Amino acid sequence: MSPVWLVARREIRTRVRTRAFIVGTLATILIMGGYAALMTFIGHQAGTTKVGVTAQAAAVGAPLQAAGTAFGQSFEISTVDEAAGERQVRDGDLEALIIGTPDAPRLVVKRSPDGGLRAALDAVVQQQAMNAELARVGLDPAGVRAATESAHVSVTSLETEDPHLGERLGLAIAAGVVLYMFLIIGGQMVAQGVVEEKSSRVVELLLSTIKPTQLLAGKVIGIGLTNLLQLVIIAAAGLIASGVGGVLTLPSAALAGTLGWGLAWFLLGFFTYATVLAAASSLVSRQEDLQNVISPVIMVLVVPFVIGVSMLPSSPDSTLAAALSLVPGFSPTLMPMRIALGVAAPWEIALSVVLSIAAVAVLLRLGGRIYSNAVLHTGARVKLRDALRAA
Repeated sequence: MSPVWLVARREIRTRVRTRAFIVGTLATILIMGGYAALMTFIGHQAGTTKVGVTAQAAAVGAPLQAAGTAFGQSFEISTVDEAAGERQVRDGDLEALIIGTPDAPRLVVKRSPDGGLRAALDAVVQQQAMNAELARVGLDPAGVRAATESAHVSVTSLETEDPHLGERLGLAIAAGVVLYMFLIIGGQMVAQGVVEEKSSRVVELLLSTIKPTQLLAGKVIGIGLTNLLQLVIIAAAGLIASGVGGVLTLPSAALAGTLGWGLAWFLLGFFTYATVLAAASSLVSRQEDLQNVISPVIMVLVVPFVIGVSMLPSSPDSTLAAALSLVPGFSPTLMPMRIALGVAAPWEIALSVVLSIAAVAVLLRLGGRIYSNAVLHTGARVKLRDALRAA
């Protein structure tokens, strides 16, 4: 193992000190922070409806806000002049303007009214009409309202609702996206490094002192640990920012478990895909031919990512996703997402880890032999059939 760690240390020292590593890490943190801030701002803006009321209809403001809560909407009420309010509605500064009297309000909108706003305003008008009718027949509206509000449907829940489901979902998607991104970037770094060494004939000098499998293993381990370091820095920055901003309220044990499993699955996934990509890239000698041999491998990585982000948010208990998360190659993306959602059983996690380790062992053996046979062949592309036959 000494030559393997010698190559790995060289890869780590060379790549960690580069400007690309430092700038790329900082840029990723800034982009993720900016994206989170933008989504928070957009969500706040989308969840608040700005409504103007004239002085004559100002009494509608408070009941409208109370009714909005029942309809799951938040209204920002401001008192404006009718002419100024109409101008703001046309300019998009207000989504609606309420004019008229409290017992007969009118809604002014630019094109069509928001469904939630109209329903809430209708509820206010209907309540006022009911109060007037009750008063006309000699009943106390407040007493009638108190009596009717005390009547509720009895609910029996078969399962306890997870109060952190939304946070778990966001964490699962974030884990899937980050792992997908780093697996592709790290795998391509390995592939490009193999072709660079092969085209410059540096590999011939290296193989004069160490075995091909040692060179391959050292390169994969070194680049993998470099990407792991970058992933830990970015994940730690994201968790700190989320904790300070109050975005995540999950228990610390759940956060630590999700992060730990995410890092473990990154290593398993990286060793799986990087080994295959290194073996595939050893078949060519030019960077121009590299995409032709690594594209099929990248597509295999895309499939579980697409399944995860499209299926798990709407159906966390999906049988298909559960089955595919046990398949080596699919596990590094799907299983961390299912763990973050809290739907992965312990035996499923254990089985997927065992299968993935077994797959890595097989791929390292087969990929190392293909790499050994093809890496010294320069010029024309080595056919996979010939490399496998020789292996």
